Amino acid sequence: MIGKRMEGALNEQIREELSSAYLYLSMAAYFHGEGLDGMAGWMRLQAKEELEHALKIFDHLVERGGRVRLEALPEPRFEWGSPLEAWKAAYEHERHITGRIDELVALAQEEKDNAALVMLQWFVAEQVEEEDQTRKVVEMLERIGESGRGLLWLDKELGKRKKEEK
Repeated sequence: MIGKRMEGALNEQIREELSSAYLYLSMAAYFHGEGLDGMAGWMRLQAKEELEHALKIFDHLVERGGRVRLEALPEPRFEWGSPLEAWKAAYEHERHITGRIDELVALAQEEKDNAALVMLQWFVAEQVEEEDQTRKVVEMLERIGESGRGLLWLDKELGKRKKEEK
């Protein structure tokens, strides 16, 4: 049986993961509107991945006799001044999620909840990857600057992402 504090914190994280999916779908819509379908496709896949993250926590709660409580999601931002601004927002969002995971790990340690710790280690590793991917795109966009060709090249490269890869 899972403790009440951990149950509540994991329910909050489910909301965070679903909010991430919602944000990335909003970014996908923005990129489609800018004619950057590769970036839009990348974000759509990211949104699906965030939903999978929420379900991983959902299943953990269910398997441990916890109660899943789904809360309302905030409306995500839907407009950015440039692709770079959107990617910077994605990177900052991933850093926020990393902080949330770190807080969950600390709580699991405090509660001596080894089952949650094992599950959360997957998220720790995943966040390293998530931050790395978004940071690299930000860095590429900063190098590209105002180059339309560079932006189109990067859009094409990001469009090559498949579900199983990042």
